[in-house]
Amino acid sequence: MKKVLLLALLLAQVKIGVAQSVSVNSKEKGEKFEHFWSKSVGAGRANEGLRAGWLEQLEKVQENCGFEFVRFHGIFHDDMFPVFEKDGKYTYNWQYIDDLFDRMLDLNVRPFVELAFFPTPLAAENSKTQFWWKANITPDESKYGEWHNMVKAFTQHCVDRYGIDEVLTWYFEVWNEPNLHYGFFDGTKSQYFELYKQSVLAVRSVDKRLKVGGPSSSNFVADGRYDGEVESRSGDLITFTADNINDLQWKGSWIVDFLKYCEKEKLPVDFVSTHPYPTDYPFNPTTGKGKDFSRYVNSTKDDMEWLNKVIKNSAYPNAEIHLTEWNTSPNSRDAMHDFLPPAAYITKVNLDCIGLANSLAFWTFTDIFEEKGGGESIFHGGFGMINYQGLVKPSYHAYRMLHQLGDEKLFKNDYLFVSRKSGNGKVVALAYNYPEDHYNAVPSSIKKIDKYENGKPRQLKMELTNLKPGTQFKLETLDKDHGNIYNYWEKMGKPEPPTREQIKIMKDYAENLKTEIITVGEDGKFTINRDMSPWSLVLIEQIN
Repeated sequence: MKKVLLLALLLAQVKIGVAQSVSVNSKEKGEKFEHFWSKSVGAGRANEGLRAGWLEQLEKVQENCGFEFVRFHGIFHDDMFPVFEKDGKYTYNWQYIDDLFDRMLDLNVRPFVELAFFPTPLAAENSKTQFWWKANITPDESKYGEWHNMVKAFTQHCVDRYGIDEVLTWYFEVWNEPNLHYGFFDGTKSQYFELYKQSVLAVRSVDKRLKVGGPSSSNFVADGRYDGEVESRSGDLITFTADNINDLQWKGSWIVDFLKYCEKEKLPVDFVSTHPYPTDYPFNPTTGKGKDFSRYVNSTKDDMEWLNKVIKNSAYPNAEIHLTEWNTSPNSRDAMHDFLPPAAYITKVNLDCIGLANSLAFWTFTDIFEEKGGGESIFHGGFGMINYQGLVKPSYHAYRMLHQLGDEKLFKNDYLFVSRKSGNGKVVALAYNYPEDHYNAVPSSIKKIDKYENGKPRQLKMELTNLKPGTQFKLETLDKDHGNIYNYWEKMGKPEPPTREQIKIMKDYAENLKTEIITVGEDGKFTINRDMSPWSLVLIEQIN
């Protein structure tokens, strides 16, 4: 009931805000804030990073979205050839990882190192695998010592190659979503905790200042399916039976137990990581199937607040918070990822959650991503903010616009954020219309796209005062008719595959939004009064 009342209050505030005229003094004192959305971004697996297209797209998002780190799976997978075994002896080979890291660092992007998965010599015999590329996920505890040795040797190699000052800026995360027994770790909670112990001791043996964390768990849940040693599918159907899933008490998976274990074992935890996707896929033992549930628009903020409280009350109150995967859903075939609505969702959540985390890493920057194999279409619902052909999606523009904001907050409400750059004093504002009639669920292809197109418009009525006459502002608008590449491709007849000339035309359309220049008059005021269509974004940037 509490969530229902909160949602009603939010709607009421939005309706009041629509009618309000916002006035902001461009010279007033601002509040400093961090661009936590630009700290890190995700990608598929390490070996994909050796491709020209992947690297070209990484360069693009670094330059235009400001990403500092990139995280991916499979750094120790067999296709990176990290370990060779002969006559019971192990030798290491880092040249594939070196190639990737060298190229990333040349692009001014650092690795957010995910220590996974098991190379075949260190995995259990007949290990279960995940993905078409067969990542080994079954631990062999008798080889945990060899895992420790490999992680230590790898860390030492990184320090030797790149220097301790560089590697001290990196993060070492142990595994990926180990709570998903039927997904990424064919072992128990206790086995993961021991794996963390061996990993953190290995990394810290090289230098005690290096940053290690976990448990890299999956989305938050509203039941006890992860309370035991392995994921339970016995039938806690609270998510299925609730009248409103947003009334339920959602919690992170394994995090409390992980922090207690590390305290007991006196292990360091430099950061806590988890994946607050706003969706859930509970298993129904009656039908033998799972079901998609989409939580309400503020669910990610709720999850961050829960996490902050847990960490504050733990033995590690100063641990950083890195949410190392996040998107509208964790489904790499969710058509919504290609459409316009996620751009407004990305913008709203990131701006609402300033100060609650050190990073919220969008999963992923590129559709050069093969967990389920290659995409069957140039637009197949892939996670990426850029598709395989290099066509930018609306989600890319959301991050590009967020990156343009200053570092001092002047004003914020539910649809408008006004900032100033402390370096040059220029004002940058970002307006967004996440329609109030869609607050009860995050955009996903569970619903038909036409339901989203019918969202409510929002009035943007704002003035900036105390400006120098003649000051100019550039306005860029992302909406259903500008920068919405899927719709444009659809109008072209969905060419599959597109010709080189068609790709060139589509790239031009996707990159270039509706652009206007507005000049401030003698009164020193910038004013704007217009309706924003559903899911649209408007970047208002002072250019002189």
